[in-house]
Amino acid sequence: MKNNIKWGFAALVLSLTFGCKKEKTEPVTPGTDNVTLKIEHSWQDSLEFALNEDLINPFTHDTLNFTTFKYYISNIRLKKADGSWWTQSNSYFLLDLTNGTTPSIQLTDVPNGEYTDIEYVLGVDSTRNVSGAQDGALSPSLGMFWSWNSGYIMLKAEGTSPNAGMGSFTYHLGGFSGANNIVTKKSHTFTGNSLSVTGNGHCQIHLSAAPEKLWETAGSVSTNSMIHMPGANAKTMADDFYGSFAFEHIHE
Repeated sequence: MKNNIKWGFAALVLSLTFGCKKEKTEPVTPGTDNVTLKIEHSWQDSLEFALNEDLINPFTHDTLNFTTFKYYISNIRLKKADGSWWTQSNSYFLLDLTNGTTPSIQLTDVPNGEYTDIEYVLGVDSTRNVSGAQDGALSPSLGMFWSWNSGYIMLKAEGTSPNAGMGSFTYHLGGFSGANNIVTKKSHTFTGNSLSVTGNGHCQIHLSAAPEKLWETAGSVSTNSMIHMPGANAKTMADDFYGSFAFEHIHE
């Protein structure tokens, strides 16, 4: 009888010990949600942009095969229906299309509510450019920092082309001050419907961009296949590409 009592008491202790053990959970900020920003890259409107495939440039008719395409987007913020703004903290992202041609950015802890506009910067602002090498998306290890120029490469496009004199093209576009500053602020109003952040975890903002626009003004790779420093040509190419960004739709 005594043995049965001892075993029963031991079983009770074990059940209380393990029954009270809580699983680890990620902290959740009340009244907020994550919003996904997706940028779809197209080629000649109807085709999906792709790396490691021959693409015909509609402006120059050059054959281009991209091995690298990446650029910075930063300082993202959303405009509320009441006219105030919510800003994503530490908002610097490197979009590398080797990881997929519709990259996603997670905007975290967005307060619940209605939003009508998005604003962002293509490139890296002057403050970060003069602050030396940094970490995260701005780490020099990502190959987007000019140590000799103390500044960031805002956009890098590389690949091969039979139309280029050396058989390849390399564009490292940068510049954050003066006449050749390519850092560009963009904004879009959510046409059709506003963004309703309610905590359901499904909110998505879709933008689009067209890489072929890099050559809309610059011309064929047969005459200009390499840029490795800030200048008028870098600004022209960046302005044309940045001008292609457009709002597409909202998913909720």
